[in-house]
Amino acid sequence: MAGGLVALLDDIAALAKLAAASVDDIGVAASRASVKAAGVVIDDTAVTPRYLHGFTSARELPIVRRIAIGSLRNKLVFILPAALLLSQFLPWLLTPILMVGGTYLAFEGAEKLYELVTGHAKDKREVPAAVQGVDVEKTMVASAIRTDFILSTEIMVIALNEVADEPLVSRAIILAVVAVVITAIVYGVVALIVKMDDVGLYLAEKRTGASAAFGRALVLAMPKFLAVLSTVGIIAMLWVGGHILLVGLDELGWVAPYELVHSAEEAVHDIAGIGGFLGWLANTLASAMVGALVGSVVVTVFHLVQRLRRNRADAVDAH
Repeated sequence: MAGGLVALLDDIAALAKLAAASVDDIGVAASRASVKAAGVVIDDTAVTPRYLHGFTSARELPIVRRIAIGSLRNKLVFILPAALLLSQFLPWLLTPILMVGGTYLAFEGAEKLYELVTGHAKDKREVPAAVQGVDVEKTMVASAIRTDFILSTEIMVIALNEVADEPLVSRAIILAVVAVVITAIVYGVVALIVKMDDVGLYLAEKRTGASAAFGRALVLAMPKFLAVLSTVGIIAMLWVGGHILLVGLDELGWVAPYELVHSAEEAVHDIAGIGGFLGWLANTLASAMVGALVGSVVVTVFHLVQRLRRNRADAVDAH
């Protein structure tokens, strides 16, 4: 994915030479910034398909388009100007703001786990989204765009950190390029994923031999793949949210938690052949555990507040 992203950015940089004399530097910086954000791009791609569960095939691409437009709006209209202003005048605020977003992601992931454990998620799936009506589609799109806002914020802040030494105008152009290209990649991949079952159905009905067999296998495999991807999306929320919090605490001066994670990485890093993977896995698991812990606390508080509000409303109704 990173290689394709660099190639796309190089093409965009070539076109931009007509508009800016320093575009070569901007293209290189944008490529570097985008590669640094590639991990979050994968998380964003994994999270989004879970919001399409239960909708008819005809509504999938329109919903993806609505979420993609919302994502681009998040990046260009809200995050980009705010990130530039903060980096210029209040750079110390970027980390706390990002940590608030990380906490929200951890809450979202823990809430989904809570629904799975308590059976609420199953109850929701028993009635297809298409039957529940237009309001459900609006709610799911809004929820997806809110979650995307957090992931987009991390993407943009990571990119911003990579080009912090660039002049203000160059920073703005670089971040705009990153925003457009990454949004196109993420939601292009999401659209491809959610339509693969339709591709399989077409092959099974319109082709013969190996193509038809492949189509049938694709149709059978896609529901399972989407279910796995939905679970990956939940884990990604906890992972990314926890990682944001660990890095934020480290940057704010409380280095002990992240030092423990680095120690775990170093303990397995030198194992021949798989040391790099095990180091990544150690960091990922630690981040997910932190995300699950923080998210569980927030979920508990959230449900307690909801219960208190219901009890208060019942008491008022009783009077």
